[in-house]
Amino acid sequence: MKIAMIGTGYVGLVSGVCFSDFGHEVTCVDTSAEKIAKLNSGEVPIYEPGLDIVMARNVAAGRLQFSTETAAAVDGADAVFIAVGTPTRRGDGHADLTYVMAAAEDVARALTGYAVVVTKSTVPVGTNRRVADVIRQTRPDSDFDVASNPEFLREGAAIEDFMKPDRVVVGVETDRAKQVMGEIYRPLFLRDFPIIYTDLESSELIKYAANAFLATKISFINEIAALCERVGADVKSVAKGMGMDGRIGNKFLHAGPGYGGSCFPKDTSALARIGQEHGMPMRITETVILVNDAVKRRMLDKVMELCDGTVNGKQILVLGVTFKPNTDDMRDAPALTIVPALVGAGAKVRIVDPQGKREGEALLPGASWHEDPYEAAIDAEVIIILTEWNEFRALDLSRLAGAMTSPKMADLRNIYEEADAVAAGFSAYASVGR
Repeated sequence: MKIAMIGTGYVGLVSGVCFSDFGHEVTCVDTSAEKIAKLNSGEVPIYEPGLDIVMARNVAAGRLQFSTETAAAVDGADAVFIAVGTPTRRGDGHADLTYVMAAAEDVARALTGYAVVVTKSTVPVGTNRRVADVIRQTRPDSDFDVASNPEFLREGAAIEDFMKPDRVVVGVETDRAKQVMGEIYRPLFLRDFPIIYTDLESSELIKYAANAFLATKISFINEIAALCERVGADVKSVAKGMGMDGRIGNKFLHAGPGYGGSCFPKDTSALARIGQEHGMPMRITETVILVNDAVKRRMLDKVMELCDGTVNGKQILVLGVTFKPNTDDMRDAPALTIVPALVGAGAKVRIVDPQGKREGEALLPGASWHEDPYEAAIDAEVIIILTEWNEFRALDLSRLAGAMTSPKMADLRNIYEEADAVAAGFSAYASVGR
């Protein structure tokens, strides 16, 4: 199959590269000439483990190319995927569809024959029908169908998720479109991965409902963690006991500083807005958003308590600022709330993160960046663990404490045990829900 992928952000690039690895002929398109130049030189603009290897393999095989020319990419394509950004719109919390509709117009002008126009971006219910209207208005003579194909990729594990998905969701209205989508995903079908065909609206809503439910689990366990601290329980034990129930499951039951990233914050906000617009308020989702914001502020309180109420003039080492490990994504990371608050309160903040500097340096002014946690710990008074990178899971705690002036730790990912930290020389240790 010939595929055009409009947008080379996280979703578009990963999807395009993986489709080419299925054996399809893929052209990834972006309006940024700089980004396309980097991709054509073999440089991957995002950090995603393994993506560079798969990309290089398929470029070498002649199945994958990158371009700024929409017309050439769409010419003769069996399917055109729209995978552009849908950021939260300022003022109302809704998804901004400006880029989606602009892409739809560009695609309409470029169509040369029948194609399925597939929305890969996360979009509100009804967007695919709007895309169809835009294409018809732009090119009344065009021959096309629309399809909804939301992504369910975890940053840091995207290649594995694409190649071995829990499910593939496809919203279609015609047998012709279903046949094209079936051929695109045939390699997965042959390996018995489930492909679910639905109507357009159900497909659009599945994505929001799934992400909102996962965000709910995170906010729920963070509320339980706060209660655990009051009553003397251990949230890790509580989560383990809950998660062993097959109806609940153990994933996303890890207490911490709240969720962030490219999906959960904007998708919960968009779902809440969709509910309001249709007169069906999403009360649980609205509360999840409020709880998550409060959790980040509660983490600041923990640091303040460790510092006897003030961080002014104190050296603080922050380990990890990306929203999760194995990504360079800083979008809505808890660090964007916590680090500026510390800097604003007069703290001298040092940061160590394996991949966070590229985006984080501009987003976290006033902090200094370091490569080695032991060097960065010299004369520090507090260490805050914000992101559970593997590099931070087996640190020499005695060496860290020995380098610090008054060793204290805020373990906001519950990586270590208090007894181990105290034995290593830390005078105070704080965690979440324990």
